Amino acid sequence: MTPGCKMARARRPPVLLLMLLMLLGGSCRLSRGTSAGPVPLVIWHGMGDSCCNPESMGYIKKIVEEKIPGIYVLSLRIGSNLIEDMENSFFMNVNDQVELVCDKLAKDPKLRDGYNAMGFSQGGQFLLVQAQYWHDPLNEEEYRKNSLFLADVNQERGINGTYKKNLMSLKKFVMVKFLNDTMVDPPDSEWFGYYRSGQAKETIPLKETSLYTEDRLGLKEMDQAGKLVYLGAVGDHLHFSKEWFFKNILPFLQSS
Repeated sequence: MTPGCKMARARRPPVLLLMLLMLLGGSCRLSRGTSAGPVPLVIWHGMGDSCCNPESMGYIKKIVEEKIPGIYVLSLRIGSNLIEDMENSFFMNVNDQVELVCDKLAKDPKLRDGYNAMGFSQGGQFLLVQAQYWHDPLNEEEYRKNSLFLADVNQERGINGTYKKNLMSLKKFVMVKFLNDTMVDPPDSEWFGYYRSGQAKETIPLKETSLYTEDRLGLKEMDQAGKLVYLGAVGDHLHFSKEWFFKNILPFLQSS
């Protein structure tokens, strides 16, 4: 995200989509002030979806509101209508989407004391895709030179202290990996792992990546402080049950 935006960015897998029907590919928890009431929730949908689809984001919004009475849930719409919202998830420049969302969040008075953020698939990263999110392990220099988004977010062309500070302000950074994912390449990137440089077969976990060892985003320090949470869901990309959601995700939204 842009330096002034308080919402944290998750790393995008190589071809990618980060995470839920949803991939709760990135559920992030931001701090809240002293105001009474449930912590608000911001939802960012994935590619090809929309803010209010009753079979996906609309459904998630509904069950969260049922389980946490009085909660304010903002499901982000990128565009003036649902069609634009869906089209923009494919074609709108990632950085433009981030700027738009940052502005929207900053102007919402209900979010001024903090909020929880839940990103599904690419929404968990920006958690766009293909060209904008692809990290080519076979041509690292070309990737760093021409990447429109990912190389900057991963601090691979220079260190932006604001990115690191904002990410480290999270109380919890929850990452969900779909254990039978056939869409994200490689699936380990849902937990910030990636291909070992120079080839595209063997993957390494987050702790063996330079992103972690050099602590460019603060993930190592967050890990040592117990802020990183790794969850696994049996099933393909964005496939999870209501029961799994209630058991594994809802507790993070209920504790304020």
